[in-house]
Amino acid sequence: MYWLNINALFLLYNTDMKNSLIPINFLKTQTDNSCTIEGLKNFWKTVLPLISHREKHFENVWKNGTEEEIFAELVFCLFTPQSKAVICWAAVNDLAGKNMIFDSKYTDIAKVINKVRFRNNKAKYVVEARKLFIINDNVKIKEKLISFKNIYDLRNWLVQNIKGIGYKEAGHFLRNISIGKDLAILDRHILKNLQVYGGINETPKILNIKTYLEIEKQMQSFAKNIEIPMAHLDMLLWCKNTGGIFK
Repeated sequence: MYWLNINALFLLYNTDMKNSLIPINFLKTQTDNSCTIEGLKNFWKTVLPLISHREKHFENVWKNGTEEEIFAELVFCLFTPQSKAVICWAAVNDLAGKNMIFDSKYTDIAKVINKVRFRNNKAKYVVEARKLFIINDNVKIKEKLISFKNIYDLRNWLVQNIKGIGYKEAGHFLRNISIGKDLAILDRHILKNLQVYGGINETPKILNIKTYLEIEKQMQSFAKNIEIPMAHLDMLLWCKNTGGIFK
């Protein structure tokens, strides 16, 4: 999400999401131009109340969200690659308000999510994903998610079985439902900031699975060394440049 467009996106969010699943607001923050660990930690302390507020939202999604709402979070993460998060969440809510997430054909879904990039493919991903979690006409996703020994096995299963989900999207989904707090959500924005603060030596030109997992370990070590929780670090590195926290 780019800061220059955030006011327009925020307006879109507020006007187009009347049938919200679990309501969520864009939290405006300060920005930060520091390039030292001390500066980053000071900025973290400044925005910590907002990060904690958003963390509680994610926890509420898992504890109190319905099966359908948990699946909607997965749909959101299917939409987000190369698309703005606020627009994607508005699209998910539009589908939910029209009762289209679980019953509609991909062609009908694609018509509704016309502001999401690559909408035809992503609409197909939704239709394919719901086959995994609808049993006897009921959505059963929580039971599957808690059936794995650890969060890494669960992430691997998501990547291997849900078309359109890679390691970043799987980590994003699991973070947003509060059961993947220690997973990395790596994109160019996060990688660039990790390099600035010395969390990694350089930004990789190609982010394959091996490199992704290596950098994830480096990010986990970096978070531990500077005493900022992994889940906080992701939101922190985003809002320091964009001036806000969403999901």
